[in-house]
Amino acid sequence: MKNTSLCYIEHNGKVLMLYRNKKKDDANKGKWIGIGGKFKENESPEECMLREVYEETGIKLSKWKYRAVITFVSDSCEGEYMHLFTAKADSFDFIECTEGELKWIDKANLFSLNMWEGDKAFLELINKNEDFFSLKLCYKGDKLIRVLKNGKEESVY
Repeated sequence: MKNTSLCYIEHNGKVLMLYRNKKKDDANKGKWIGIGGKFKENESPEECMLREVYEETGIKLSKWKYRAVITFVSDSCEGEYMHLFTAKADSFDFIECTEGELKWIDKANLFSLNMWEGDKAFLELINKNEDFFSLKLCYKGDKLIRVLKNGKEESVY
């Protein structure tokens, strides 16, 4: 299983989202996601998140919160442990990203974006200020078929 980090950065009621449209053979192509990527050797979750945020946006975060561990299981790709963070940005400024289009999105409009169904599940928990949690998201192809929160079965979102 690979390890990744993902961060949702907020500023003035908006969240910085990445529309994945530039990388070839991208599992996230055509989807909106937070900012993040794969761990490098010997990185901690926080080190990975900070590096990925800086590489993809040019933003240097000074405050963040570790929110969850998400376990992805899929019949079509490698399993993944994703370490989920939220943070506040000091400004709206960011650099051009080589992986897609960065855009500040009003929090009220997040769920109307084309995103993975499982992303909606953990974004909903973040929006409810849920304490640190664990989610296991099981996919068959692109379809979310099972959700476990803190080891207990949840309804599929």
